[in-house]
Amino acid sequence: MLGKKSFFLIMLLGLMVVFAACGREDENTNQTSNDVENESVSQDEKVINFMHLWPEGSSRQHHMIVQEIVDEFENDHPGVTVEMEILGNEQYKEKLSVIGASNELPDVGMTWGGGFLDPYVSGNMFANLNDLVTDDFIPGTTDAYTVDDVVYSLPLELNITPVYYNKAIFDQYQLEVPETWDDFKAVVQTLVDHGVTPITLGNRDAWTGSMWYMYLADRIGGPSVLTDAINRDGSFEDPALIQAATEIQELVEMGAFINGFNGIGNDEAKGYFINEQAAMYLMATWDLPEWTTNEDNPQEFRDSVGYFKFPTVEGGAGDIDSYVGGPGVGLFVAEDSDVKEEAKAFVSYFVERWGEMSVINAGVIPATVVDTDGIDLPQMYIDILNDLNEATNLTLYADVQMSASAADVHLNQIQAIFGGEVTPEDFAARHEEALESEE
Repeated sequence: MLGKKSFFLIMLLGLMVVFAACGREDENTNQTSNDVENESVSQDEKVINFMHLWPEGSSRQHHMIVQEIVDEFENDHPGVTVEMEILGNEQYKEKLSVIGASNELPDVGMTWGGGFLDPYVSGNMFANLNDLVTDDFIPGTTDAYTVDDVVYSLPLELNITPVYYNKAIFDQYQLEVPETWDDFKAVVQTLVDHGVTPITLGNRDAWTGSMWYMYLADRIGGPSVLTDAINRDGSFEDPALIQAATEIQELVEMGAFINGFNGIGNDEAKGYFINEQAAMYLMATWDLPEWTTNEDNPQEFRDSVGYFKFPTVEGGAGDIDSYVGGPGVGLFVAEDSDVKEEAKAFVSYFVERWGEMSVINAGVIPATVVDTDGIDLPQMYIDILNDLNEATNLTLYADVQMSASAADVHLNQIQAIFGGEVTPEDFAARHEEALESEE
């Protein structure tokens, strides 16, 4: 296991891409920061087109902070207007790909790191942001967005992934927070026996199911077994990875997950947890606002939400302080922007204000160092920060460690293993075929 300082320096080197929570199609919106009635812009005014992926419906706290930062920036920069287009996660990625192919990117947008950057960097579509990097960034967080010593995006968040649970439901059935996998399965069985849905899961967005597989791989085979298989220092046919897939199918057979999970999106699945129709929900800390500061959720419910670390597996090589996670999305500036200097100024301004405001108003973990002395933070946020400081390992999401084609195979196979359409051995073999074809 790595020491904390070494761990953070190493784990964040070479980080690739991180998912954010996905939005439903009906939450897709095109919004502007200006009154629609005031469409005329003077010839002297500079307009920054900004595209982001935090709709009001699914990411209310994030959305509000973005709007406030935009309003402040416009007030502080007379003659500069920021026009926003806002899309849900999956639709955002699709549109970015389309407009990127025609080199019609917005002046400022959101991106993920690592392999996701490759076509934009090779196509000279993202601007060099080295001059915007300051000592305020947590060491290593910009590495995920760096290619050949050039930083092409500035990260906004850092995440780990706990299991959230409803304390009232646990108390009702006299359940204890599980520390081992056997304890966890006993909790699941008790809930099933009482007609309660143990776990909500939106596996139509298969990265959600991938996190369950990743944790089991880690707890059974240790922190490097999955990454080694992806990097070709190991194999998906490692017994630990096959066992992880087997455990997934055993959970499904127990009735652990909500009915129809393979056809449900993540936002819909989260709704079952918020409406107290499921006892547990595995998701990254970008959802902390839902359980701490989002007043759309009743205070009684928020008070009832707790979390626990993913349990250890008896005889396994994994550590309970090892996490699935990584940095969140970052901001890019289009290389061909007609207002590049204004766009860079906006990005710099946004990152600074986001680091200050997101802690207080949304309870998220920013990628920049923030002085929290004197700040009244939600207890869950403080606990998560302490857990992050004690982490022994952080494994980046499996699909984002892979190339686009291998990631497609992985996500398809995640749905297949959850759906009982493949055996664990076939699951492993198909990963091997996809990865070997790229060697």
